[in-house]
Amino acid sequence: MSDIASILEKSLHHEYAKESEAQMAALENHEGFATEVLRVVSNEGYPMNIRLSGAVFFKNFIRRKWLDEDGNYKVSEVDVKMIKKEVIGLMIQLPPSLQAQIGEAVSIIADSEFPQRWPELIDELVVRIGEDMLVNRGVLVVAHSIFKRWRPLFRSDELFLEIKLVLDKFSVPFLKLFKHVDELVDQNVNSKEHLEVLLDVLLLLVKIYYDLNCQDIPEFFEDNLAAGMSLMHKYLLFNPPVLKNDEEEEQADLLTKVKTAICELIQLYTIRYEDVFGKLIPDFMKCTWDLLIETDNKPKNDLLVSKALTFMSSTARIPAQAGFYQDEEHLNKIITAIIIPNIRIRQADEELFEDDPIEFIRLDLEGADSESRKKSALELLKVLKEQNQSSVTSIGMKYVNQYLHEYLQSPSENWRSKDLALNLYSALAVKGTITSNGVTSINLLLNVVEFFTITVATDLVSDQVNPILKVDAIKYIYTFRNQLTKEQLIEAFQLLSTHLNNSEYVVYTYTAITLEKILSIKQHGKPLFQKADIPTNVLQLLITNLFQLITSKDSSPEKLAENEFLMICVMRILVVSEDAINHLSKEILTQLLRIIQSIAKNPSNPKFTHYTFESIAAVAKYQKTIDDDLLELVVPQLLPILAEDVQEFVPYIFQILAFLLEKYSSTKPLPTAYGQLIKPLMSPTVWEFKGNIPAVTRLLQAIIQQSPQSFATDADITPVLGVFQKLIASKVNDTYGFDLLETIFFNIDFTRLANYTKTAAMLLLQRLQNSKTEKFVKRFVVMMATFASISEKDQKLVRNASLLGPDFVIQFVDSVQNGIFGQILTNFIIPSSDGFNNLRDRNVIVIGLTNLISTSSQFYSPEGKYRLQLIPLLDKLTHLVTTESISGYLKTEDELDTSENEEFLFGSSFNKLNSIPYVPFTPVLTLSLSSQDLIRQFFKERLGQLNENCGGTLGQIFGSLSVESQQGLASMGI
Repeated sequence: MSDIASILEKSLHHEYAKESEAQMAALENHEGFATEVLRVVSNEGYPMNIRLSGAVFFKNFIRRKWLDEDGNYKVSEVDVKMIKKEVIGLMIQLPPSLQAQIGEAVSIIADSEFPQRWPELIDELVVRIGEDMLVNRGVLVVAHSIFKRWRPLFRSDELFLEIKLVLDKFSVPFLKLFKHVDELVDQNVNSKEHLEVLLDVLLLLVKIYYDLNCQDIPEFFEDNLAAGMSLMHKYLLFNPPVLKNDEEEEQADLLTKVKTAICELIQLYTIRYEDVFGKLIPDFMKCTWDLLIETDNKPKNDLLVSKALTFMSSTARIPAQAGFYQDEEHLNKIITAIIIPNIRIRQADEELFEDDPIEFIRLDLEGADSESRKKSALELLKVLKEQNQSSVTSIGMKYVNQYLHEYLQSPSENWRSKDLALNLYSALAVKGTITSNGVTSINLLLNVVEFFTITVATDLVSDQVNPILKVDAIKYIYTFRNQLTKEQLIEAFQLLSTHLNNSEYVVYTYTAITLEKILSIKQHGKPLFQKADIPTNVLQLLITNLFQLITSKDSSPEKLAENEFLMICVMRILVVSEDAINHLSKEILTQLLRIIQSIAKNPSNPKFTHYTFESIAAVAKYQKTIDDDLLELVVPQLLPILAEDVQEFVPYIFQILAFLLEKYSSTKPLPTAYGQLIKPLMSPTVWEFKGNIPAVTRLLQAIIQQSPQSFATDADITPVLGVFQKLIASKVNDTYGFDLLETIFFNIDFTRLANYTKTAAMLLLQRLQNSKTEKFVKRFVVMMATFASISEKDQKLVRNASLLGPDFVIQFVDSVQNGIFGQILTNFIIPSSDGFNNLRDRNVIVIGLTNLISTSSQFYSPEGKYRLQLIPLLDKLTHLVTTESISGYLKTEDELDTSENEEFLFGSSFNKLNSIPYVPFTPVLTLSLSSQDLIRQFFKERLGQLNENCGGTLGQIFGSLSVESQQGLASMGI
């Protein structure tokens, strides 16, 4: 235990972090390791920072090592039993900071173990509930960590059985404890010390109340609705003088957190269980109204106000409450007493604007994850407007004009009034939701372009205006960009571009955000702006200014990577520019690589990292060719980061390296740097991280494609096939195994592969027999069809084209067992061949299977092994070819979208670079037959070939087809 503690202590120091990580990795497979870590966490003799480090490690260890993708334990059975035996009792005794980490681990364990493999869990919790409130708190922390898993899940019988098991054992003691805590609160209402302990427990009780009701209202809670909701009502109004603290501005106290959790709960009941809860809604509306009016505007109350406003919005949507919200007097009071105070800028907001501008932007952006009172107030206004657009617009505009008038009386003093007016007007003008794509519908009672021209535009050009009003003006364009014509947007674009030189952080950042969104606009599915729309010198200036803004903050890696919005704008300009600024490619790449090298020292912002690599990818994408000079510029800068194992960057670097090689001249030898990567790529450690697998597979494919001669001996081939075996055995990664096998068969000398093809076929058929999934079967079918589609036209990309084709497919499968291909056809290929939703796969299957029956004598010869499969295959192909509607199929080009991903995380996830997506090999014949008519013509011609091979007897075979197939063939003139 002391060794583990000392390693954890070293891990706290940055210079020893990698060494400590390696030492822990060396120990973690030893039996008893996990429980030793838990003992360090529970040992009060160690400093808190070591215990916390241990708790975080334990949580991540459980996440990585508890189960594999097939649900099998990755730790020993002994450790599984010991962890489940000790973790609950240990967690209950821990301080809150440690409980939070271990609680996440318990949630992960419970996800796989409870209830089937851990049926005693709830009994262990219930038996510990008693008079000791600290112990009760620990029990409730564990319970909440388990039950909160239910909140985002889809309804299922299995889920409801689990919830029922919990309710049967937990609901009675839960409500009993709730009532007991309530009694103790009444008894200790003048004791701050006791109240804080009790409110801590009460907060968990309210959260668990939500957990237990999140999927459906249980009969127990419906029977005890009056008791439960009277407690909620009581604590919404609860304000004992002893807890009053006017000095605290930022941190919400326990009572505020309790009220926040209650607002979430009553919103759930309002939305989901109105039939039961409906008669209580007016009482909760009244106390929530009072709560909103009485609660001050300090940041500590923000989440409470946000949740209370959200509850009010949910009640406004209920027809039974429509009368209240359509009354003009009520509407006026709501707008003046609740909405306007909560969208008015506060001193705390101004301080955030100056002191932490990036946080100001993230809180302010529409669609940001964070909840704020301003967003919730505007959402309430939107709901009211949906119910009564005319009255709400009229009342709202009265105040817009009032505040604009106040501003005009003294612009320098009353700028806050204009800020309020602009926010209120925007909210009134928007119809529907503001998404990352902007506003799609507006309030037709208002003219947003005219308002911009008269009221907003002056703030964009004035140097005397308050910077927050300048941000408001920029944000107005951001919000209503879809309502402007292309000509107006170009004019706005030019005006906005100058603001990248503004000294205010929020101003130039919102400028970058808005420029990027303008360039992202699509009409009819196509980008509105092309490279010709923006002069090259403007693009060049924008890139230069953005890099200056990014690198001016380079005092530390964290500060450099702080503002992802600037890098997103860089990426978008590069994508729109295409090859227009290729003369600057090397300068741009040098800047980007310098940034990568800096932030690699301490990766801190996943979004910034992603878009930096996305920008490198965009530059590479639009090069006519990748020459040696460009490789020499990029590759040597990236390889040291691989050597240092900066895991957050590794998947990105593999994608970049793969793309550069894919675009490199195929007539040149493999660059030395890539040749030196082959052996490291075979290392099992590279494949341990899930996020590496798609990218490292792609890189390995690119190397094989470029230099198959690098895999000329058994010693070279065996490791690659070992990778294939590992991938194909995985339900998560099997698709990459298929990609790799295709590349191997396409390129490596078949005389070298002769000893391995049967083994590869056996591995595939074993998966089909023992652990098939729909995804696996479909990918198997596509690979077989791809091999059958190969023709001499593919010789340029497929070195082994002459060896592949329909007969190879049959021989490959039959190498496992003579005649088994017939079973594979009947059980897998034919049934699943019409279950594809994209044109590329559909066409590959049609062409591959048509080739199979028309050119392989095993189908058309009287002595053919698979002549009995000819009719079922013809039936299926005729159905595929004659199906009129293909509107449901996705085209490959529709799947590529270089818009930003919503979420990027460092860790085990793979973040694809959208500028350079992996493009699967498609046979030339498939590419050439891109329309339904061409596919039908091909099918018709091949049936003619089949008829010749059958000696003119195909007409007799048609008589055995289904009526539907015969009609389909007739419609084609066959």
